[in-house]
Amino acid sequence: MSLVQAERLEKSYRVGDVDVPAIRGIDFTIEAGAFVAFVGPSGSGKSTLLNLVGCLDHPSAGRLTVLGIEVAGLSRTAAAAFRGENLGFVFQDFNLVPVLSAYENIEYPLLMVRTWPAEKRRERVNKLLAAVGMADQAHKRPDQLSGGQKQRVAVARALVSEPKLVLADEPTANLDHDTAYRILDLMKSMRDEFGTTFVFSTHDPKIMAEAETTFLLEDGRLIEPNGRPS
Repeated sequence: MSLVQAERLEKSYRVGDVDVPAIRGIDFTIEAGAFVAFVGPSGSGKSTLLNLVGCLDHPSAGRLTVLGIEVAGLSRTAAAAFRGENLGFVFQDFNLVPVLSAYENIEYPLLMVRTWPAEKRRERVNKLLAAVGMADQAHKRPDQLSGGQKQRVAVARALVSEPKLVLADEPTANLDHDTAYRILDLMKSMRDEFGTTFVFSTHDPKIMAEAETTFLLEDGRLIEPNGRPS
């Protein structure tokens, strides 16, 4: 069974008296352990699609199955619980809590969605800090870290609750060229070590080159290699 499966998926937004389509009846599948990118210009629908897969928004029509659950029917509370149990997120602006240390930012999801004892949390957080090369920066706050270091912490935070799927929205947008490649290499090594599936929304050629599967979007439609909409 595919990790993610979409069938004739649609999403429209109400603007005044008009329904504006963002996703127009697309089909795709994502397998477990994949390194996938949704790519396209601004306004193509890639971020909307990532939000749908991440249960941050509901489809207007069609079917969307994530980890065997048809997510369109989830209530807001059920969707939040599903995200906490199964998904991790990495954002272009890092979204770290300014007053928390690197260690505390990584631990935070465990306090919110897990009931692990303190020793188990400590073991998991320290393992992720070491995995992303930030063990010696554990007690620094975000304003004491570089952009690349912040994104390393964000990757560790996304993985700390052992999600099956990590969704990354423009994760290299605020990073310089060399740092972006190091973060991508880090994500691939995390995928290989933990078996986590990574799905990106991006227009960054570096991610497109590293992705094993690329879905090109244009005006809310998937464009096949032969140039025809799906």
